[in-house]
Amino acid sequence: MINSRFTKVLRKLHNNLNTDEINWAVTGSLGFALQGMAVDAHDIDIQTDKSGAYEIERRFSPHMVRNVEFSSSEKIRSYFGELSIDNIKVEIMGDIQKRLPDGTWEHPIDICDNRCFIEYDGLSIPVISLEYECEAYDRLGRTEKAEQVRKYLRGV
Repeated sequence: MINSRFTKVLRKLHNNLNTDEINWAVTGSLGFALQGMAVDAHDIDIQTDKSGAYEIERRFSPHMVRNVEFSSSEKIRSYFGELSIDNIKVEIMGDIQKRLPDGTWEHPIDICDNRCFIEYDGLSIPVISLEYECEAYDRLGRTEKAEQVRKYLRGV
């Protein structure tokens, strides 16, 4: 079950982020939980594109903890920002790219092609599909997390 504090913040996000205007979706542990997996969420991760990241920053400017800017690590890069809404951390990741084995960067994912909608608490919440999440965790070398998702998808 998802904590009521997360539900309240999800409602605020949903009410301010029309998917016809901004390509966005919940990802990570909350996305897993919304799709039925038994995991605890500690924050809310939002995937979007570059323009969506800056638009979310604009719409939630009073809640910004870290302004959106390009950020890169060895395996992943994106336009990253962080909000705090009702003491819940919300991470914004725009145009996420993962490093490929040959050292090049993959193209950012198309959010619309890799999301589905989950009915939750009277809301239609966009989430990154578990199938895509599994592939993404494999590409990042996070095989344990990928296997956890695979087992859930197989009903194990």
